Amino acid sequence: MPLSEKFKALADARRRQVLELLLEGPRPAGDIAASFDLSAATVSHHLAQLKKAGLVRVTRSGTFLYYELEPDALADVAAWIERMEGVR
Repeated sequence: MPLSEKFKALADARRRQVLELLLEGPRPAGDIAASFDLSAATVSHHLAQLKKAGLVRVTRSGTFLYYELEPDALADVAAWIERMEGVR
């Protein structure tokens, strides 16, 4: 996934909050939505953007969709930041 897509997804504070929730482990979409004072459609949009950026993955269990962090998804972001920190 292009680095620009990841930065675009990370630019939104709600999406970063979702990623922080997922640090605790996989969560169903309904639980994620219940954590915010937003419509289900808005939360769904944020989740779709995170998935599009390759930051989360989705698995289905019955009728539930579970979201979890994509391992090493931020490795290229961290590497870019590290390179930029080296510029003085």
